[in-house]
Amino acid sequence: MLTRRNFAARIGLAAATARLLPEMAYAQRAAVNGADLPKDMVWLNANENPLGPPQVSLAAMRDVLPTSGRYHYQEFREIYATIARSEELAPEQIITGCGSSEVLHTSVDLLTSATRPLISVAPAYEGPIELARSLGRPVVLTKLREDYTADVRKLAEEAGKARGGVIYICNPNNPTSAMTTAKDMDWLVSNLPSNTTLLVDEAYLHFGESPEMKTALPYVRQGKDVIVTRTYSKIYGMAGLRVGFAAARPDIIERLAPLRMNVIPIVSARAVVAALGDQQNILRERRASLARTRRELCGWLRDSKVNFIEPHANFIMIDTGRNAREFINAMPRLGVAPGRPFPPLDNMLRVTIGTDQEMAKFREVFWKVYKG
Repeated sequence: MLTRRNFAARIGLAAATARLLPEMAYAQRAAVNGADLPKDMVWLNANENPLGPPQVSLAAMRDVLPTSGRYHYQEFREIYATIARSEELAPEQIITGCGSSEVLHTSVDLLTSATRPLISVAPAYEGPIELARSLGRPVVLTKLREDYTADVRKLAEEAGKARGGVIYICNPNNPTSAMTTAKDMDWLVSNLPSNTTLLVDEAYLHFGESPEMKTALPYVRQGKDVIVTRTYSKIYGMAGLRVGFAAARPDIIERLAPLRMNVIPIVSARAVVAALGDQQNILRERRASLARTRRELCGWLRDSKVNFIEPHANFIMIDTGRNAREFINAMPRLGVAPGRPFPPLDNMLRVTIGTDQEMAKFREVFWKVYKG
C-alpha cells in the first residue's frame, strides 16, 4: 500500500509533485512567457471562479489568521462532521483532502493495481489517468459518444473484460462540459461488474441546471461501490485554498485514511465551514449568475454560427473550425488566455466562464482570431 512516507520514492519526486498538484502541472499559465503578456490579462484557462471566496469565508479567514501558527487539531472532528452534515452524510463516510485532487489520487492508488485498470473516457481530466500510468497501472480509455457524453455501457464492458477495476467519470466532464445523465448513471451503478468501483468526480456539478443530471451521493448513502469526490475550488471560489473531500462507504474511507497527507489548513477549513453556514444561498446565487453569463455566451456563439458543445459546467468547448492551437497561441498576446489543447479534440478550445466584462473581452479577441 502506498503511504505518505514512500509516495515520492515510488513514482519519483518530480512526478509526485506533478500528480499532487495537477492544476499547477497542467495549467496554461506555466507555459506562457509572462514578459510578453498584457498587464490586464483575462485568465480563462483554469476553470477558476472569478467571484472568489464568499464574503462570510473571507471574514472567517481574517478571524483565524492570527492563530494560524497552531495546527488546531482539536477542531477537526467537528469540521469534518460539518462537511459531512452538509451533504447528509455521516463523518465516517467522508475524508477530506487538498482539493479533490488528493482524494482522487489516493482512490486511484488504493483501488487500481497491475490487474485492475483505471477505465475512463478520452478526453477526461488527466490527473487520475496520469497518476495510474505513473504507478504502472493499466489504463483503458473509451471513445465519447457523438454527443460527447460518456458511453456507460462501453465503460462497464471494459470493466467486465478486465474482471474489475475503477471506472472514472467526471460529471460534468472536464474538458467537454458535457454531462452524464442520471439515467445513464443509474444504469451504470446497477450494472457495475464485480470487483469494480465507480469513481465520480463532481467538481463542476453545482454549475449544472439540467434536471437530467444529479449527484451520485445517493449511491454512497445506499452503500454502493461508489466514491464521489467534491471540491470547494469551483462554485465556492476557493481554488487557492485547496479543500475537497471524498464520500464513500465507511469501509472504503477507512482504507483511504492511511493515505491522507494531513489535516487541511485551518484557514481553509474555517472558510469552508463559514460558507456551509450559508450554503443554499451561496449555491443558488452563484449558479444563477454563472448560468446567465453562460447563456449569453452561448447565444452569441449561435448568432455567430460558431459550434460548441452544450455546456453544463463553468467552462465551454468551442469548435474553432481549425486547430485550436492557433487560438491558444494568439489570444494571450491580445489579452485573453484560453485553455490548453485537449487531444483528440484538436479543433476544440476550452474557455472558462468569467465575469461579464471578461467575456466581453473574450468575444472581441476570439472573433479577431477566428476571422483571421
